[in-house]
Amino acid sequence: MTEPAIQRWAVQLEYDGRGLVGWQRQKSGLSVQALLEDAAFRLAGGRPVPSITAGRTDSGVHALAQVAHLDFPADAHFSSYSVREGLSYHLKPHAVVVLDAAPVSLDWSARFSATWRSYRYRILNRRTRPALAEGHVWHVKSPLDEHIMQQAANLLLGQHDFTSFRAVACQANSPIRTLDRLDITREGDEVVVFAKARSFLHHQVRNMVGTLKKVGTGAWEPDRVATALAARDRSAAGPTAPPDGLYLTGVGYDPDPFA
Repeated sequence: MTEPAIQRWAVQLEYDGRGLVGWQRQKSGLSVQALLEDAAFRLAGGRPVPSITAGRTDSGVHALAQVAHLDFPADAHFSSYSVREGLSYHLKPHAVVVLDAAPVSLDWSARFSATWRSYRYRILNRRTRPALAEGHVWHVKSPLDEHIMQQAANLLLGQHDFTSFRAVACQANSPIRTLDRLDITREGDEVVVFAKARSFLHHQVRNMVGTLKKVGTGAWEPDRVATALAARDRSAAGPTAPPDGLYLTGVGYDPDPFA
């Protein structure tokens, strides 16, 4: 029996999306994928190492626990410690680090093995602009009513056709998604939106947040969100919230390779 030509490793990443063009490698600009694969190339002694991710975050979007898998040459001798520390070392000076690494089987996929994904969106809700949180929050000066936003958010829970909340350029085969959680909470000057589902459409979270913001300021009644959802038309929903406040907070697997 021939030995497999590769060994697959799952990695968990944290990164600051500012100054990056997002996860996916682009013709110009720094991407998380390019930085990670370049670090893996160095760790593998100058041999190419392809990657697959659980979620292709957009330009300016951050991650607290992104997951990807890397296919290293089979003859490389690694431990979880050496993969984590080696990749993080070669990712310097960029604001991208590997939090954890684990060997996985060749049929395991960071994308297709995922059972859920979660995002957090931070809205700084005060008159004064951010100083420390610049680039990490959406600054909304008008007072937001998080309770009425939650009423509207509840109308989006469950399985729906989310055409009204997907990007026009979204390449997903189906607009049908099941939204498991959409929680609105206030933490001092911040209104935080937490979303969880097996998968999301392109810009779905940001489009939901942009719509809920209109409800929070009183520009929309909560029921208008249900009307927008039923319209199955992107123009019926609210604007796309900026990427600054969005964080990929977790990806679930069963079993969890990092447990």
